[in-house]
Amino acid sequence: MRLARMGGIGLVFAAILGGLWFFQARDKWAALSYEGMPVAETWYDWRSFNRPLINHGFLVGWSDVRGNPLWVTYRLTRVKDPHSDPRPRGFREDWRSLWPITSRDYSHSGFDRGHMAPNYAMSVVHGRASQLDTFLMTNISPQKPDLNRKVWQRLEEVVIDHFVPRFGTVWVTTGPIFDKDIRRMDSLIEIPDAFYKILVVPGSVGKPPKALAFIMPQTVKGNEPLSDFVVSIDTIEQRTGLDFFSDLPDNLETRLESTVDSKAWRLGRVSRLPSRY
Repeated sequence: MRLARMGGIGLVFAAILGGLWFFQARDKWAALSYEGMPVAETWYDWRSFNRPLINHGFLVGWSDVRGNPLWVTYRLTRVKDPHSDPRPRGFREDWRSLWPITSRDYSHSGFDRGHMAPNYAMSVVHGRASQLDTFLMTNISPQKPDLNRKVWQRLEEVVIDHFVPRFGTVWVTTGPIFDKDIRRMDSLIEIPDAFYKILVVPGSVGKPPKALAFIMPQTVKGNEPLSDFVVSIDTIEQRTGLDFFSDLPDNLETRLESTVDSKAWRLGRVSRLPSRY
């Protein structure tokens, strides 16, 4: 009886601690995502299953099934004197993944270790700890070199160098897109067919939020104008099976996700800018 009583007390304490952890984590999830974390549109779709990992300055929706982050969310804000710390020397395994994903898995694969939360922007806005967390393998997805080093990098630079200074605050949601055929590297890491990036400027009194979204396939040459890849958020939801910004009122969410308006962002002025590097 005594053992049973002690076991029952232990279960109660475990439930209390688990509840406290959940509510604390929920607050952090909310602080690191805009109007709700991305969630699977159908709960029974294993391909969209993910779990949130909290990092300094950004949140990762990690898929142990695909060996990829399905989404990454972060907020960028205007900085008076942009400065980035030196790039860390290497990538680090994340103990939170159910099985090891290491930098060696990418060696001789033909794919770059593509950052979802970018090294430079996270360093400028959120500091060294955030920059170091971008080198965790749970923030990495396989990208072809012409995508990672050219057009994807150009888009990241336009966001931090032009959109953030202009608007003050930009929320970013980004990640890979997988088509039906499953292709893996010589490991558990699945190879994406494309990548998406959603930018949102939060609304204010009398001003609704504005969004700009992109899908970039792995087959890019790298010199294309950014405007070639503009899509609606609805299109990204259809291809990823994820529901974005579900905490917005339905009418506002519908309008935001169905509208394509690159003019509000003056995308034409920066669409062909060369890379910083």
